[in-house]
Amino acid sequence: MKAFCLITLLLAAPALADIAAGDDSGRTPRLTHPARRIVSLSPHITENLFAIGAGSRVVGTVEFSNYPEAAKQIRRIGSYEKIDLEAVAALRPDLVIAWESGNIASHVARLKAIGLPVAVTETRRIEDVPADLERLGALSGTGTGARAAAAKFRERLAALRARHAERPKVRVFYQVWNQPLMTVGGQQIISDAIRLCGGENVFAALKPPTRKPSSPAAWARNVPNGWTSGAAGRRSPRSPATTCSSCIRITCSATRRASSTASSGCASIWKRPVRAARPNSARHRSIPCKGGP
Repeated sequence: MKAFCLITLLLAAPALADIAAGDDSGRTPRLTHPARRIVSLSPHITENLFAIGAGSRVVGTVEFSNYPEAAKQIRRIGSYEKIDLEAVAALRPDLVIAWESGNIASHVARLKAIGLPVAVTETRRIEDVPADLERLGALSGTGTGARAAAAKFRERLAALRARHAERPKVRVFYQVWNQPLMTVGGQQIISDAIRLCGGENVFAALKPPTRKPSSPAAWARNVPNGWTSGAAGRRSPRSPATTCSSCIRITCSATRRASSTASSGCASIWKRPVRAARPNSARHRSIPCKGGP
C-alpha cells in the first residue's frame, strides 16, 4: 500500500499539534484538532468516513457517493476526475481527503496551494482497508468507531479466506469496460476480491491496476467464469465476459471500492464458492449485493 500522506498548511499553527497520525512512510501528519468539516474527493472515502462514525462531518463530496443513504444528501463538488475547486474552498473545510490514483494531481495541488489541509490516500489492496479506516479515525477524532470497523473488516476477511482456502481455484476474466475492452491486473482491489472468493484473475500479471489486455478473446475462451461490472456487460453482449461459459454481471460497487463494504459485498455475491462451469453450459447471472452500494 502506498503511504497515506497528510500535507497540512495551517494558517495559525501552534507550537504543538493535538492530532498525530503516522503513515506507512514513517511520516507523522499532525492537525491542531480533529477534523470537523471534511471534504471527500472519492465515493469510497465518503463511505469509509461514514463507517467509522465521521459521516456527519462530511460537508462536501463527489458524484457517485451513494452509500450509505445519508451520503446522497451531501453537497456535491464535482466528480472525482473533475473537482470544482471554488466549491471546495467555499465549504471552508479543515481537511480535504483526496484519492491519489483517481483525482487529477493538478487539482489536488491547487487545493494545497490555497492553504487547505489535504490528506492523500491510496488503497489498492483489500488487506489495507482496515489501516485506512484507523487513520481516518485518527484524523477525524473517531478512533473508537474506526477501530471497531477495522476489526469487523479483518474478521470478515479471515472468514472468507478460511471458507475458500481448500477449494480449487477457478480462472476468471473480469471485464471493467467493453470499448475499449478493459480488465484489471493483480495489484488491484477487484483482483483481491476475486482471489478472496475462490477465483484466480487470469490477468493478474498485468502491472497497471487497469488496462487493455493484448488478446482478451483468447484468454476468455479458456476460463470458466467471466465476471463483469455494471453497465459494461449490457453494452456489448458479444464481449468475452458475456459470452463465456459462465457469466456473472455484478450490479453493485462493493467489490470495486477500497471501502468498508468490500468484504461484505464479496460475501453476499459469492455465498457459494465460485465453481467452474460444466462443458457447453451457458449460465448467465445478474447479481446485486447486500451491505454495500
